[in-house]
Amino acid sequence: MNKTFVKILGWYGVLAILLGFFLASFGMILPREEFYLFLNLTGAAAMAIECYSKKDFPPMTLNAVWFLIALMALARGFFLHR
Repeated sequence: MNKTFVKILGWYGVLAILLGFFLASFGMILPREEFYLFLNLTGAAAMAIECYSKKDFPPMTLNAVWFLIALMALARGFFLHR
């Protein structure tokens, strides 16, 4: 994968997770909202890919688990509201 693309992906991940945390911390969104979960899902996936490209496995594992938690929360919300 292109190194520049991977770096951009990593920075997107950092910004997405920080934006979600900021918005939830100041009451602008709720942690169960789809937008918050989407930011966490895509941010964690992007950071996991970037960490994998560097063979940096501890933060890759953290972000892979973060991704799975966000995915499960989104799926739960989807199936509860059907």
